[in-house]
Amino acid sequence: MQSLSKENRSSVSEFILLGFSSETQVGMALFALFLLLYLTTLVGNGLIVMLIYLDSHLHTPMYLFLSVLSLVDMSYVTTTVPQMLVNMVCPRRSISWGACAAQMFIFLVLGIAECVLYAIMAYDRYVAICFPLRYMLLMSHSICVTMIIVCWSISIAGALILTVFTMHLPYCGPYKINHFFCEVPAVLKLACADTSFNDRLDFILGFILLLVPLSLILASYVFIFASIFRIRSAQGRLKSFSTCASHVTVVTMFYGPAIIMYMRPGSWYDPERDKKLALFYNVVSAFLNPIIYSLRNKDVKEAFLKIFRVRTTA
Repeated sequence: MQSLSKENRSSVSEFILLGFSSETQVGMALFALFLLLYLTTLVGNGLIVMLIYLDSHLHTPMYLFLSVLSLVDMSYVTTTVPQMLVNMVCPRRSISWGACAAQMFIFLVLGIAECVLYAIMAYDRYVAICFPLRYMLLMSHSICVTMIIVCWSISIAGALILTVFTMHLPYCGPYKINHFFCEVPAVLKLACADTSFNDRLDFILGFILLLVPLSLILASYVFIFASIFRIRSAQGRLKSFSTCASHVTVVTMFYGPAIIMYMRPGSWYDPERDKKLALFYNVVSAFLNPIIYSLRNKDVKEAFLKIFRVRTTA
């Protein structure tokens, strides 16, 4: 039995990604839509990174974390969307075993990093609003760098565990993944072995990597809102709320679909629903982040106008 398992595993050289619709007209429409979303995401997030780099007024912990988030979002969509676009015009839609494992690992690293970053950004807002006089001490450059290093360490460790325990399983066929990229739940459905341990592992890691950061975010905002309501000035309360509104919006968009995807029982697997959820927290969330932050953020808009005026008058 062990030799058969090894033989089955070694015989898997590639998977087929079914993606979305196989109809030509629908496929071309989706190709144009996703290409536009992808390019807009790169431009929008790249613009935020550039503005934060060029404007010295944005060299604060809040915007440091925002620039890291934008870089993560650009990498996040690049891990999945180009492969999806190629598969829409390539009838074979194949991906090698190694490329599938690499895509899964990188996607998980970036996804977990985004979860932890949202928690760090919530803590940053908590310190800024609840302890404004000690903000620069509590959020010093060294502390911010340490937070980012811890964020990436957690991300790499979590992604490595999930990827190894998923890809070590025997896959005996069929090799058709009903998804647009190699996501853990979709790949596990092809394993010709008992995946109950993987389901439990996914739930445990989902609890640690999704619910723990989300709990920290909720706790931060409980203290934040309590502090805001103690502000006597209506203008002051409005300003404090505006600095948090963007973060609350993107957290809701990201965490909702991600929790449904990674913390539901394996028996609830629905490929069509999962593709839509993954599309939302991977592509749509990364697309909307720069729009939400730029439209609701006075500092970002002022930096854009200032740099644009400098470029046009030069």
